[in-house]
Amino acid sequence: MLLSLNRMTFDPGFPIIPMTHPMGFVYGRGAFGPEAEYRTLDAIRKSLRDPLCTGPDPVYAIVMDIGKVEHRALLVERNLLYGAVTYAAGRLGDEPVRSQGHCHTKVRGNTMSPPEIYEIWSGKAVILMQERAEPDPGRCFAVEAAPGDVVVVPPDWAHATISADVNEPLTFGAWCDRQYGFEYEHVRARKGLAWFPLVNDTGNITWAPNPMYHRSELTIKKPEEYDALGIRKGHAIYTIFEQDPDALSYVPNPQLKADVWKKFIP
Repeated sequence: MLLSLNRMTFDPGFPIIPMTHPMGFVYGRGAFGPEAEYRTLDAIRKSLRDPLCTGPDPVYAIVMDIGKVEHRALLVERNLLYGAVTYAAGRLGDEPVRSQGHCHTKVRGNTMSPPEIYEIWSGKAVILMQERAEPDPGRCFAVEAAPGDVVVVPPDWAHATISADVNEPLTFGAWCDRQYGFEYEHVRARKGLAWFPLVNDTGNITWAPNPMYHRSELTIKKPEEYDALGIRKGHAIYTIFEQDPDALSYVPNPQLKADVWKKFIP
């Protein structure tokens, strides 16, 4: 079988190679991770603008619980989980390739759900997020990110990850809680998030409001610096953990940064 690499311009901090044909990941010396799981087009249709659309299938490959072998026990001890995803190039009808959108479930008695920290490895992404998966979605943001950029989704927000270039695969890594869980019910009930990404004739992303929500405004922006969360520009988020295993303790314990989450701007 001929394998095709998804060339990365950013070093994620441990040896992992994304593959595009077939989609998946290869782990280098000293790294661990599972076989890739695949999300089919049928699995995400309920959150698409056109549920009957055609597009690449599978839509994306995902691996959860990856990293350096030497950190395996430490990751379990800290309730931290690292994962990676590769999206296929192409479109889903008039939308770009994207996830279906979800909220995270609360774990271990926390009053907030865990945040998620995204890092783009290759391609271009938009992290679409809104304060609530309710008829009034609250503040809505579309955060545009390129390789090396980090985007933080705060606790309790509904969100989806979107490929911003239909001609190129997208690969990203993310930190989340080891006991992570996804809540899809409210997003699916409204046929997606409050805004639909559409691909125009020039291949760029435009936005259409989802009529299942109350009127909202969408702020399109670049990522923040996130200094208050220990994110250092130009440093891989895995390396931040490697250098200080307590630096990301707020991921499984979001109340540690309760003041930061108030009126958070992603």
